Amino acid sequence: MASANNQPEKLNIIETAKIIDAKYSHLDGSTFLMLKMSNTSFNDVDLSKLKITNANLSDLEIEGAQLGGAYIHNIGMPPVGHPAYDAAAKQRPLRFDDCDLNHSTINNCNLQGVAITDCNITGMTINGILVEELLNGKI
Repeated sequence: MASANNQPEKLNIIETAKIIDAKYSHLDGSTFLMLKMSNTSFNDVDLSKLKITNANLSDLEIEGAQLGGAYIHNIGMPPVGHPAYDAAAKQRPLRFDDCDLNHSTINNCNLQGVAITDCNITGMTINGILVEELLNGKI
């Protein structure tokens, strides 16, 4: 609810346990810092320009989302030198189903053991080499 001068009301929730049931609300510009929000659900929301940094998103599921312009980077286990680094830790695999990734770029990523099945690879290149030509023995 807006205040008398039509500015949004600022609500501070600090060092407490709450369940927030927000509906038909504008929370633009909100900041969430050092929170536990496991088992939280967002449905029919506008999260454009959302930025998530230093988060545990294990078992994250995104369905029916428009991700055009998304920039996903530095994903994986903490690197050597990071306080949470564990040499024995292994990241569980990611899974992409029924995604439109046309004209996307995958750069400097570990794709060891990646399986691509039943996908349209027209124009797809790896290090500048057309994959279709590679698979058809033209290279």
